[in-house]
Amino acid sequence: MNTLQPVDSAHPDRWHALDAVRGAALLLGVLLHASLSYVPGAGYWYLVADQSPSTALGGLFFVVHSFRMLAFFLIAGLFARLALERWGSARFVADRVRRIALPLLVGWTPVMIAIVAVIVWAAWIKGGGSLPQESPPGPAFTPDDFPLTHLWFLYVLLLMYVVALLVRALLRLIDRADRLGRLGDRCVSVLLRGWAPLLLALPLGWALTATPKWTPWFGIPTPDHSLYPNLAAWVGFGMAFALGWAIHRQAPALLAAIERNRFTSLLTALVGFVLCAGMLGIAPAYAHELGSAELRLYAIAYATMGWGLCLALTGFALRHLPGFSAPRRYLADASYWIYIVHLPILMALQVVAAQFAAPWWIEYPLMLVIAMALMLAAYRWFVRGSWIGAMLNGRRYPAPPAAPTRSQPAPATEAA
Repeated sequence: MNTLQPVDSAHPDRWHALDAVRGAALLLGVLLHASLSYVPGAGYWYLVADQSPSTALGGLFFVVHSFRMLAFFLIAGLFARLALERWGSARFVADRVRRIALPLLVGWTPVMIAIVAVIVWAAWIKGGGSLPQESPPGPAFTPDDFPLTHLWFLYVLLLMYVVALLVRALLRLIDRADRLGRLGDRCVSVLLRGWAPLLLALPLGWALTATPKWTPWFGIPTPDHSLYPNLAAWVGFGMAFALGWAIHRQAPALLAAIERNRFTSLLTALVGFVLCAGMLGIAPAYAHELGSAELRLYAIAYATMGWGLCLALTGFALRHLPGFSAPRRYLADASYWIYIVHLPILMALQVVAAQFAAPWWIEYPLMLVIAMALMLAAYRWFVRGSWIGAMLNGRRYPAPPAAPTRSQPAPATEAA
C-alpha cells in the first residue's frame, strides 16, 4: 500500500498543490458569497438586492457553487487519512477536535450575532429608519431548524470523521487481510482513468432529483439550516470525502492520473455546463418547467460539471503548483480564518453598496478588495500569532514585529 509523500523535501509537512486547492475552495467561497446581492432576483431570497444586478455574477455563482465544496471535501478526505496514518487515532481525534470542533463552537456565536446585526441594520434601512412592527419568524434552534450559517461545512466534516473512523474500525474487525480495501483500490484506479466526472455524477444526479423541493439551478442544496444534512449533500460531499480518503491509499499513482486527465475533466465539465445552460440558462431559474426525464438529465449534467471542475482544478494544481511558495502558503493558512469571518463582513458591505447606483463591475471588485484587506490585516496582526491562529493552523506563528521607532532602526531580514 502506497502512502502520500510530499514532493518538496524542504517542506515535507505539506503537499503544496493540494493545500492550494483546499485554500482556493475556501477563498472561492468569498467570491461566491460576495456575488449574492448581484445575482438577478436576489431580492426574493437574499438579504438585499443591489441596484446593478449582473448575469455575469449569476454565472459566476452558478459555476463556482457547482464544484468548490466537492473540491474541499475531496482534499479534506485525503488529508484526513494522511493525518490518521501519520499520527494514530488518539492524536487525530484530538487534532480534529481542536482545529474543527472548537472553531465551530467558538466561532458560531459571534458570527451568528454579527449576521443578525447586519440583517436588523438592513431592515432598518429598508424601513426608512425604523424597524418593521412584525419581523419574520426566526429559527427554532431545534435539530431540524438550526442555522449553522456558512459554518455548516465544519459540522458536516465532523460527521464525516465520525463515519470514517467507525467504518475503518469495522473493516479492521471483519477484514483483517484488507481484501475489501484492495478491491476498493482497484475500483478507484479504474474510476480515475478518464471518465471519473461522469461516473461520479450518476449517484449525485440521482440524489439531487431525490432531494425534496430541489431547485435545480442552485445545485447541491447547502445543508446550513438543519443538523440533518440533506440527501444530496450527504451523497455529494460524502462521496468527495470518501474518494479523497481512497486516493490517499494509492496517492502517487492516483494523483498522477488526476493530473494526466485534467484536460479530459475540464472538457467533460464544459459539456455538462453547456447542457445545463441550454436547459435553464446561467441566470437563476427559480421555477422550471422540466419534465422528469429532462430533470434527471439536468441533474447528471450539473453533477458532471461539478465533478469535472473539481478534478480539473486538482489536476492543474498538481501540474503547476507542486512546490513551496511562501505567498501561497500564507494564503492557504489565512483562508480558514477568512472563510469563518467573511460572511457578515460581506453582508455589511453589500448593504452599503446597495445604497448606491454604481455599476456592479465597480462595486463588486471594490467590495472584495475592502473585505480581503480587512480580513488579511486582522489575520496578520491579531490571529496568526495568537491562540486563534494556533487553533486554526495547528501551530502558533511568530507575531509580526513591532514598527521601528526613529531611535530603533528595523533589523535586517533574510530574503524570502
